[in-house]
Amino acid sequence: MYLINQFESGIKSIERIDFDIRGLVQNVFELFEMQANKSEIILSFENTNSQPILVNADEERIQQVLTNLVINSLKYGVNKGTTEISIQDLNEEKVIVRVTDNGEGIEREHLPRLFERFYRVDKSGNRDQGGSGLGLAIVKHIIEAHQEKIFVESSPGVGSEFSFTLQKT
Repeated sequence: MYLINQFESGIKSIERIDFDIRGLVQNVFELFEMQANKSEIILSFENTNSQPILVNADEERIQQVLTNLVINSLKYGVNKGTTEISIQDLNEEKVIVRVTDNGEGIEREHLPRLFERFYRVDKSGNRDQGGSGLGLAIVKHIIEAHQEKIFVESSPGVGSEFSFTLQKT
């Protein structure tokens, strides 16, 4: 919540650097390897490009975005499922980063409110499965502070895809 307030008030700024986002994805996967193994979820990085994928962004904040998206994917994933990250050129200036899973999926009616603070699809109040309702709000604020876009597509029983754009260098 504090981070969101900092972004909204303009106190928190984005500190852009050039970095290889492939390495960042690998770091995030290493952080969650044990958790994924417990749930028998395969973490997969689709990377056909052996060259560095350089982006200009706040590396720490983008790591937080990927972390929050992977945490959600693992939390709502199915046993023996997959969580895949892929990075593709969108155009000459942008890449699109996709975090895709074959988990529970989200009903269409929830999608417009998904990035609101404290909004939770699971209304049971069960904190074992759900969270505070801030993870996706933080993701949205970080991406918007970069003046980038975030998207979500989901179907119940099929899975979800969260994607966001980043500036290439």
